[in-house]
Amino acid sequence: MTTTFRCFQDAYLTQLRETFHRPEFRNAPRGNPSSERIGVNFRLTDPVQRHVSLPARRVNPVFNVAEALWYLSGSRDLSFIGYYAPGIARYSADGRTLQGTAYGPRIFEHRGLNQWENVRRTLGEDRDSKRAVIQIIDAHELAIAGNIDVACTLALQFMIRDDTLCGVGFMRANDAFRGMVSDVFSFTFILEVMARQLGVEVGSYTHQVGSLHVYDSDVDWAQRVLAEAELNTDPPAPMPPMPAGDNWPYIREVLAWEALLRSDSVNLSPAALGRLDLPDYWQGIVGLFEVHRQIKHRTEMNLDVVQALPEPLRSAVVNRWPRVFAAVGLQAALF
Repeated sequence: MTTTFRCFQDAYLTQLRETFHRPEFRNAPRGNPSSERIGVNFRLTDPVQRHVSLPARRVNPVFNVAEALWYLSGSRDLSFIGYYAPGIARYSADGRTLQGTAYGPRIFEHRGLNQWENVRRTLGEDRDSKRAVIQIIDAHELAIAGNIDVACTLALQFMIRDDTLCGVGFMRANDAFRGMVSDVFSFTFILEVMARQLGVEVGSYTHQVGSLHVYDSDVDWAQRVLAEAELNTDPPAPMPPMPAGDNWPYIREVLAWEALLRSDSVNLSPAALGRLDLPDYWQGIVGLFEVHRQIKHRTEMNLDVVQALPEPLRSAVVNRWPRVFAAVGLQAALF
């Protein structure tokens, strides 16, 4: 039976709690001890609410957005995603690119097929189709001895039902504490982009996992998160929806600004952000990358840029880097 939740934070806490306290198995793949449940699934009725706001979890909102956009860019370059998550470099065989971890090339050029366009065309021709599937994993990955860069995702499926676009993510394995946060964020982000392009509302998202696990190395941290959740039952601040219609022109513009900000080639004031030819939603995403540029390159923090971020991104940024904001006296001023 599929358990249903409105927002991802509720699903996250339930699945983490179940895996942490009531595992089915104990094992240690590649020497990493973990607790595991198999064949797990849950459904989100409002997948736009894709974020986890618990302070103890300290989710990195910049990485979550960057990873989703990295997929949508079609890139496999380590320089892009490695800037936001330096540790991911250990999965690169050549120090320049990623293979299994890079879903973008699988989405847009998998064995010569643009799977995104195939899904769009399939659903445009038959709104009841069950064939709108993006395959992620490549069987050849599994045959490479010692390969540590194997896709965790099997496929993404899209179905129009009751004039809404429903999505299903199929995963061979998922870390219930760490990886699930960014994976669900990316997959529901992709679902929303596709729904807007197809001109339908966002429907449900179902997450199906072969092996859902929590590593022993995260036990103490997971305990703190679950303990905090018992005391803090307030729902997360709502995530705003993407603009209606085709968002691809905005995504390409945001990717161009992301590259400039990542290289510290430009800085954007609130006034400059407001002049961008982008809807408020995407201006907020560019603003998020600008705040991260200030943090990463240790330039002067601009309180006005931080305050201009939409919730829940503003609170998530301050929670993720509390020392940075406390050091410049911004934390108290923001709330």
